[in-house]
Amino acid sequence: MSYLRIQNIGKAYKRYPHKYGRMAEWLNFGVYHQDRWVLQNISFDVQQGESVGIVGVNGAGKSTLLKIITGTTKPTTGSVDIDGRVSALLELGMGFHPEFTGRQNAYMSAQLAGLNLSEINNRIDEIEAFAEVGDYFDQPIRTYSTGMQIRVAFAVATCVRPEILIVDEALSVGDVYFQHKSFSRIRTFKDEGTSLLFVSHDRGAIQTLCDRAILLENGVIIKDGNPEEVMDFYNAIIAEKENSTVEVNKIGRGKVRTRSGTGEAIVEEIALFNTKGEPVEFVTVGEEVELRIKVKVKKPLETLVFGYGIKDRLGQIMYGTNTWHTKQAIYHTHAGDEYMFTVSFPANLGAGSYSVQTALVDRDTHLTANYEWLDLALVFNVINVEKTFFVGSSWIEPIIQVKKL
Repeated sequence: MSYLRIQNIGKAYKRYPHKYGRMAEWLNFGVYHQDRWVLQNISFDVQQGESVGIVGVNGAGKSTLLKIITGTTKPTTGSVDIDGRVSALLELGMGFHPEFTGRQNAYMSAQLAGLNLSEINNRIDEIEAFAEVGDYFDQPIRTYSTGMQIRVAFAVATCVRPEILIVDEALSVGDVYFQHKSFSRIRTFKDEGTSLLFVSHDRGAIQTLCDRAILLENGVIIKDGNPEEVMDFYNAIIAEKENSTVEVNKIGRGKVRTRSGTGEAIVEEIALFNTKGEPVEFVTVGEEVELRIKVKVKKPLETLVFGYGIKDRLGQIMYGTNTWHTKQAIYHTHAGDEYMFTVSFPANLGAGSYSVQTALVDRDTHLTANYEWLDLALVFNVINVEKTFFVGSSWIEPIIQVKKL
């Protein structure tokens, strides 16, 4: 069942060459404006219980798309079909009156969302308890911090489980405690059948909460699919320089590898070895292993930094660092130079599938010079054959003492 259907949405704003252009058009003296399209040909469906992440750089059209879906902005082309109640948390404090108290704004916002007075009265105590702003609930909103405004806004937007919940970047300004609390409620709603449309730059949140991700670029959809693949592609676009390329290849089992960079240095070989020097695909929990990466320099470089990250099956980083932070950067390389980077570590990971991403850059990040960024450079599996059973992504073996008192 589709709760939300977006069909061929486009949004254009008129740009006039001078201040008299608009008046000239009104008087039917001709067409003086040019259309500036911020969204074009946007089409997708959101099914019942499906969570969809919307990502893209600032100005890609994310907020405009959400405003069209919620009805606060009209599209120039296309249509939006919604089946069910929609709750939206968009711009910070949108719709709040600064002189009204938190309680008064809660009543007003809930009424705008379609609740009647009786329903609000039955839920106002729950809203106050979830927001946890204390005595401030009866103080003017202008006295609130940004985090407190988000607490009240989220509590109101989710006081009744909606069929569709739309959340913009607003939660990112809240405190960590309330973020955990909010995401817990979102997951509960999702388990109960709520569809989620979630806009964020937070890779971890997108990959944890969403079943699918959509990447917007210059107002059009350029990728729609698995959250890990989309976020890899998004990060590659951010790092891309004028003479860089972004390359996407299928590597089997439905996996997609994203490679980006200038190509001035590349990973030629990568493998994981056990203590006997044998290449391995399966390792046991806590086993000592060695990651060997052969790098070739294609052009002279002032600085060469190697970085790596170990990701779980959802694409979340378990651990990562680079030779800038370990103070092992290489300076003044020549074309044709080759280097072997050997990373030794214990596989203190939970049972499951993991991947290795590599980065060849010039400093502590890939944003100044990205020679090569390679996702899914290597995939390996961790199995538990001798440790006490445990759940989780990390092996942190405890010593548990039990005493009868």
